[in-house]
Amino acid sequence: MAKLWTVEEILELARGFQGACVLTAAAELDVFSALGRGRATAGELADRLGADRRATAVLLDALAAMGLLAKQGGRYGCAPGVSDALAEASPRNVLPMVRHLGTCLRRWAQLGRVVKTGRPARAMPSVRGAAADHAAFIGAMHVINAQMAPALVKALGSVGSGRGGPLRFRHLLDVGGGSGTWTIAFLRAAPGATATLFDLPSVVPMARRRIAEAGLADRVRVVGGDYTRGNLPSGADLAWVSAIVHQESLQGNVALFRRVHAALVPGGRILVRDLVMQPSRTRPVMGALFAVNMLVATEAGGTYTFAELAGALKSAGFVRPKLLRKADDMSAVISALKPGRA
Repeated sequence: MAKLWTVEEILELARGFQGACVLTAAAELDVFSALGRGRATAGELADRLGADRRATAVLLDALAAMGLLAKQGGRYGCAPGVSDALAEASPRNVLPMVRHLGTCLRRWAQLGRVVKTGRPARAMPSVRGAAADHAAFIGAMHVINAQMAPALVKALGSVGSGRGGPLRFRHLLDVGGGSGTWTIAFLRAAPGATATLFDLPSVVPMARRRIAEAGLADRVRVVGGDYTRGNLPSGADLAWVSAIVHQESLQGNVALFRRVHAALVPGGRILVRDLVMQPSRTRPVMGALFAVNMLVATEAGGTYTFAELAGALKSAGFVRPKLLRKADDMSAVISALKPGRA
């Protein structure tokens, strides 16, 4: 039976943007880093941030009302756990993801216009600027994947071989590999393997830094380029295409898969990690909402069913597409093979 909605529930849903706007604004302004584990008045904090005093006081009171800050005697401090999650100095902070969600929020606010015109939302940089927003996106991908990657790579070894044990490969091609989170996880699971990480030139310095910090610089080649143009680096027997296909149309994915196919050695395998929709396209719920995210952010991106992605892989020359790992989030994995023997 369908849910019976009340007026109060509908209005509460419509007001959901308010808390998100307060939190993402505070993250963009770096309020939590400026406070750290200390306390300050609104005026003191406004001066540290180079912000308007009245506006800062309103923002801080809203954060206190939400429980993210504690206010006592006109002074504000972070509530327990908040500085660990939202201050730059914390090694466990998720600031890049919160800031990236602010970018998403600015796009989603234009959804009505996007649906009317069929065009993605207009770019609206944060107060930090477009370059900082891009860096936050790359950092956000690391925040999401850092804890997921080791466990998922281990699970792929078990389901991929059918008999447990690590995933076997000699050389990995990490397409759109970001700052190296997945490359690091794969190489730690396969001590004898090497990898090539391929991403935009602006991402290359971030990738080299993170890979060096992981002690894997001698096993990874980082190559700058655009996966929508030209050839991908060749010679890999395993290609990892992670959270990319939702950015492209189905025809765009056929073109991408053809480039991956050409780059792999005969007998090589492609693994595609992304949301995989049920035929109804209403489940998983996260996938239906993420399709909206792609609608406002890209020219033709979306979320796809297994049948659609399997068809794109076959059109690119791959065989035996298989839904290797089912999931309701972006940890579903599809595999396919390039015909031939290495």
